[in-house]
Formats: sequence, C-alpha cells, structure tokens
Amino acid sequence: MRLVSTRVAAGLCGGLVLAMSVPASAGVDAKLLEMLKANGSISPAQYAELQTELTSEKQAQQEAVANQVKKSDLSAFEQKVAWAAKTEFKGDVRVRQETVKIDGESDGKNKDRQRIRARLGAYTEINPQVNTGIRIATGGGDDARSTNQDLDNYFDKKQLWLDQAYIDYHPTAVKDLHLIGGKMPQPWVNMGDVIWDSDINPEGLAATYKHNLGNSGIEMFGSAGYYTLKDNVDGEGVQFRNDLSLYAGQLGARFAPTDSLKVTLGGSVYSYNNDKDSACPTTGTKTTPCALAVNGNSTDEFRLYEGFGQIDIANLPVPLSLYGQYVHNAATDSDQDNAWLVGFKSKLNAFSLDYNYRDIQRNAVVGAFTDSDFANGTTGSRGHKVKVGYEIDKNFGVGVTYFLTKADYATTTQKDANANTLQLDVEAKF
Repeated sequence: MRLVSTRVAAGLCGGLVLAMSVPASAGVDAKLLEMLKANGSISPAQYAELQTELTSEKQAQQEAVANQVKKSDLSAFEQKVAWAAKTEFKGDVRVRQETVKIDGESDGKNKDRQRIRARLGAYTEINPQVNTGIRIATGGGDDARSTNQDLDNYFDKKQLWLDQAYIDYHPTAVKDLHLIGGKMPQPWVNMGDVIWDSDINPEGLAATYKHNLGNSGIEMFGSAGYYTLKDNVDGEGVQFRNDLSLYAGQLGARFAPTDSLKVTLGGSVYSYNNDKDSACPTTGTKTTPCALAVNGNSTDEFRLYEGFGQIDIANLPVPLSLYGQYVHNAATDSDQDNAWLVGFKSKLNAFSLDYNYRDIQRNAVVGAFTDSDFANGTTGSRGHKVKVGYEIDKNFGVGVTYFLTKADYATTTQKDANANTLQLDVEAKF
C-alpha cells in the first residue's frame, strides 16, 4: 500500500475545502485542478486522471442541458400541434364502371361510362365537449345526390366540393346529447334509401340523443332538426318564414329479446315549409330555381311519415338482417303517395350480400332527394337492387350492384319502361 505524502494530503484537503467554498462549475474545477498541479499537490498521473474525469463531467453536463432544452422545446411544440394528435383522417377512393340502359331512350340517358369518387375528411376533437368535421369530395356538379365524377373530357382536372363542414357540441353534463350545426352527415337513422340518397349531407341545425331505459336493455334514440333548402324561395322577404325549409323529427328504440336477436324500430316525420313555391310553374316564368318537385313528382307539397325497422339474427349458419321502411306523403291529395321497401343483408367471411325490393309511387317522396341510382333517380318506379361485395384485403374490395327496375318517368316515351343499371366497383378506404 502506497502512502500519500503529508504535502499531497494537505493539498488535497485544501483543494477539497476550496471546491466546497465555490459554486460547482466546470470553470472553477479546471482552475482548482491547475492550482493543485502548480503547487505540486498532485502528481502528473493524478492530474491526467482528474483532467479526464473533469472533461467527462463537463460533456455530461452539456448533454443534460441540451436535453432539457430539447424537452422544453418539444413540450411547446406538442402544445401547438395537440389538435393533430386528436384529429382522425378518413377517406376512400372508388373506381366504377357503370352501364345504364333505359327502354325508349337514346344515348342521352343511356350510359356506358367510367367514374371515380374520392373523399377525404378530417375529424377533430377540439376539447372533450366539441368535435368538428370537414370533408371534401369529387363530383361532376353540385348535385347533392352524387359525388361521382365521369372520366371524360381529355384528361381535364376534376372538381372538388365541400361535402361536410359541421360543429358537434356534446356537453358532458348531458351524456349522449349532440347539438350539431353546419353541413352534416345525416343525423337520422336511414334504414333504406327511398327517402334519402346516402350521399346527401343536410345543412342546418340538429339535435340527437339516445338513452338506456334502466336495466330493461332498451335503448331509445331520437333526433330533431331544422334545415334550410332555399333562402327567400317565395321572393317575399328575408325572414325565416319565406325560406324553403325542412323540419325533421325521429324517434326509435333498439332492444334484444334474446341473445341472438336484435331489433330496431322507429318512425320519422319530414315536413317541408314553403314547398309549393319550389315547384316549376306550368305557365309564365319563375325567377327562383325550382328543384324540389322533380324526377317524376307532380305535386309540390310534402309531409312525409316514415316507419322503419330491422331485425338482426345471429344464431344462423350466417348472420342475417331483415329490414324495411314504409313512407306516406300526407300533404298531397294524389293517390300516388306511398312507398315501401323490404330487404335483407348478410355476410360470410369476405363476401357480403344486400338485396331489397321497393315500390315508390310518383308523389310518395321528394324526387330531388331519393336514391339517384334506382330507376335513374326517379319516382314512380319499382324493382330490385342486388349488391354483392368481396373484401380482397383489409380496407380494399370489389363490388357488383345491379338495379332491375320499371320506371314511369325515367323516359318521356313510355311508362313501365325497363330502367336497368349495372355498377362494377373497386374501392379502397383509409
């Protein structure tokens, strides 16, 4: 064992006292080390060893400071882009081959075309009580019933439209209540597309609510809304009473009589205000657009009552859902004021099947909003819809849809004309 000299020991003690008497910094430690070396308190070997340790400590301190700065900067950055972490992007791209054949029509309505659809939406949680949604979509025009765009016109650029833009306020004080304003997804349950084409996003104010009735297993749901279709449609002033508007209400219930059986039942009312002023006149001229009573309608008044239901059965070899809807227009004296639809759907592994039959009398629903593909989007029609899908991979699949219909107003040449449409789709979702 090597003994340290009295002088070295004294020097080290003195250095220790000095180190404790000044702030611990790299500059002071370096000066202290040089002083110990100058007065001979430490050997060259000890000096080299302490110098190495001092350098390592200095580097560690610098890295710690740098890391702290990075964490501080990152925290500030995270606060600025916190919305991004709570934003979900969703969309889809579809490529379609479509063939439309209507008896008695020339190529003006008959089609054999390729079409695309692209939609992209951003849905953000602003805070625990507020969400927003914005979506853009393709479309050959501002038609509310379609986001398809024809592949035509020499590779020209395709149009994009604002398809959704809404604020959803759901106060924590009232669970499952949503107050929605703007251009929104349909807030009502749409069991079939007799009244509403699935591409329509209504504009206005809506409230939705659902509530479980104790331990009964019954969930009640409902919605109510006010939607403006045309401002000052009668040309008589800017007040709300002069607007073409829609009042909508719906009430329904979901329950499970057995573990393998689920039932949904409900009813809706869709009442239009100033709808008579939206009809095209038979004589004279009209300065405001007439776009509500179209596609087969001969009435300009609509107050629709709807009943709908669905039964989901789970204990079969394949799951099966039976669904239907019935619609009556109580605002018209026409004897063509009823519509109904019945269908079923199922899924087996990657295959899906959806079939329905419907009969839509001429004035049963609003021609401007009914399914744009069935009977070329006209009322006074009846027939079948069959859709088969196959999921090739996750979020990627193909589909075949066939509309076999009879139409009274899809052509001007004859009633009860065949109006058939075949759609072949390839679709990717994200």
